[in-house]
Amino acid sequence: MNIYDISKEAGVSIATVSRVINGNTNVSQKTKDKVLAVIKECGYTPNAFARGLGLNTMNTVGISCADSSDPYLAKAIYYLEQMLRKNGYDVILCCTGYELEGKQKYLNLLLSKRVDAMILVGSNFVEAEDSKNDYIRLAAKKVPILILNGALSGENIYCALCDDFQAIYDATNALIQNGIKDILYLYNSKSYSGKQKLDGYMAALKDNGIAYRKELVSYFTGDLQSVTNHLVSLSQNGLDFKGIITSDDSLAVGAIKYAKALKLAIPEELSIIGYNNSIYAECCDPELTSIDNKLETVCKNCVSTLMGVFSDEPVPLKTIFPAEIVKRETTAF
Repeated sequence: MNIYDISKEAGVSIATVSRVINGNTNVSQKTKDKVLAVIKECGYTPNAFARGLGLNTMNTVGISCADSSDPYLAKAIYYLEQMLRKNGYDVILCCTGYELEGKQKYLNLLLSKRVDAMILVGSNFVEAEDSKNDYIRLAAKKVPILILNGALSGENIYCALCDDFQAIYDATNALIQNGIKDILYLYNSKSYSGKQKLDGYMAALKDNGIAYRKELVSYFTGDLQSVTNHLVSLSQNGLDFKGIITSDDSLAVGAIKYAKALKLAIPEELSIIGYNNSIYAECCDPELTSIDNKLETVCKNCVSTLMGVFSDEPVPLKTIFPAEIVKRETTAF
């Protein structure tokens, strides 16, 4: 019998068995007693590898993100690292890029470092083709996996996220109720979160009896000036819009630059709503109305869920938080 058999027999994770073996205090007494009872019953003697497993993984959590220069992801990493440190855990960070191959490579790298758990930051880790997520489910057989701002079903996989669908639905509905019907939706991600946001925009139009117009939905990636140029091009080609909702504040700042380039009064002639309530929202002029997706709260839940998993306490597989529209100078509602 080995450490894996003990884990299965006791109904706890391998990491928990390792903590009990190595005297880690971050295990409830009830769980400790259960593991020790199984060890005694089976006559199990921890070998050098089992002890090494516990020592090498003790108090270390792997974090993966696509791009740490992204303001949203960077802020999430900051919150997670601070909160994990307060709970006595160190962090190993991997920046994977957005391609599936890179995400798989670095997940396996973190597993090889024998981390206690992994946090995947960003909904881009959840692939639209579900079979491509099997590498995550396979990893979850070894350590707990937490996904921040994405949802994936699977044993030992836990998700904490904002209700992106409802957030964009409410923003779109607010503009419509303010008399604005021609609303451009500008987005730069086709991730799980990106799809939820787009669906929220489309649902709000439908519920208000407004026909969906494909030309008013624009997928675009680029820097601020590129966004401005893109919107100017759309306008010059005859597309008329009185409101803009974006999936990210950086896109919304590009929209403000577009309005200034065409000398459009904000919000009298053009209303703009961003997303993430980032530092961009307060640094631009006029200040940007933005959706606060409660990132700090989501991160806090992610870490508290992980601590619950480590202690073998019952925790929810998915926790969804409501967003809030923070009204500033780019809207009149």
